[in-house]
Parts: sequence; structure tokens; C-alpha cells
Amino acid sequence: MRKRSRHTLNTSESTGKIGQEIPSNQLRPLVPLYPDEPSAANPQQHPSRPDRQPKQQQPVRQQWNVPPGSGRFEMETQPEMPTMTPPAPEAGSTTKAPKGYVVLAIGLPGSGKTTWFQRRGVTPLSSDLLRNILFDDVEEQRYQGLVFSTLRSLLRARLIAKMPWNYVDATNLSIHERRQWIKMSQSFGYEVHGVFFDVPLEVCLERNRSRDRMVSEEVMRKMAEKLKPPVFEEGFAKITVVRVKSAN
Repeated sequence: MRKRSRHTLNTSESTGKIGQEIPSNQLRPLVPLYPDEPSAANPQQHPSRPDRQPKQQQPVRQQWNVPPGSGRFEMETQPEMPTMTPPAPEAGSTTKAPKGYVVLAIGLPGSGKTTWFQRRGVTPLSSDLLRNILFDDVEEQRYQGLVFSTLRSLLRARLIAKMPWNYVDATNLSIHERRQWIKMSQSFGYEVHGVFFDVPLEVCLERNRSRDRMVSEEVMRKMAEKLKPPVFEEGFAKITVVRVKSAN
């Protein structure tokens, strides 16, 4: 008797349809494996018990105590718009200037990534843009592996063409997902900047509910568990943290 295929929810933007069940017998996109990847296991997670409901943890906001000389760090609040001009070289610096810059957006759906680019008049490389170009349908989700492999190929083409500024609009939740972009950029001599949208999950959920293409709350919460703030040790030369402006 043929066994039924097991299904799991997909919470990675770069490997499949977010929030949809993926059969175990379906071919998945190729994802590079990096054996030196640090373990992402959370020691606080325990097997669920039927007599106990899991507690909803409040998101811990990153305390950015940056060691001197580790990289450039900036903080901004939505909807302010600092300029994105290249930093001026320091006087007497012997460091070789980068060929250009790759800016990675990092954050949950609804955290304000797309709006951040729009306010700067930037058209980033994004999966939505590619779906429109390839399939004339921004909601086409059958070829996610093709979409993101093409997205990486487009960035590579821009780096070969020596384009000075390059932007990637994706969730980039984990260190593993970001590493692919960082290694490619550095191999071409480009400096990598991270823009981390440190927006509370509840704010993202509220914004998500008003969207035409809404991600389920269950998937949003699973994505929030996967989200790791960027650190300079990943290869970022500059990190900008974007937070919502306080109502007070």
C-alpha cells in the first residue's frame, strides 16, 4: 500500500511558497550547504505537551554593543530617510576601496522593507519583480527555486558590470540565507551592508492583515523564530537598524 506523503509548512522565502504545505516527494530547490554553519538550535525549545499550551515569547530586541573597529553601525527610525551616498574614505587610510556596495534588506513581511526602498527611489532585486517579469503574475508561486536562482544570477550580472549600488529585497531571515549573497558579493570585491528592520512581530502582523497577499499568522510566527539579527562577523561592513518611531 502506497504511503501518503508528509507535508510541512514552508517558512523560507527563498526556498518555496511561504505558508503552503510542500509534499515530501516534491523536488526542492538546490541550497548550498556550509558545514561550518553554527547551530541554530534553541535550547529553550521543548517538546509540546497536550496539557500545556506553548507560551508566546516576547521578541528580544537586540542590544547593539558594537566592538570598536568591527564595522559601521547606524540606527534610524521609520519613516526618516537618511541618504545612501557612499561613505567618504578616511584621510590616510590604506584600506583598498571596494568596487561597490551590496545592500541586503533583513526583516519579516510587513516590517517595511519595500516601503524603505520606495522612499529612496530604489528598485531593488526582488522576487515580486521577477515573478512579474517571468510569469506576468506577482502571485505565481510554482517556481520559487527558479525565481531565487535567477535573482542571484541578476546580482552576479550587476557585479560583473561593476554597478556601484545593488539592493536585494528579501526576508533574509537566517545567517545561512544571507551567506549566499555575502560570499558572492565579497568574491567580486564588493562591500556588503545590512539593513535590519527590527520591527516588533505584532506590528508586522497588523500590517500583514491589511495586505492583499496576506501571510498566515502561524507562518509569520514561525518566521519570527527563524529571524536572526545580522552581525559583523557574517561579513557585513555596515549595519543599519530600522525601528518604528515611538508614539511618545
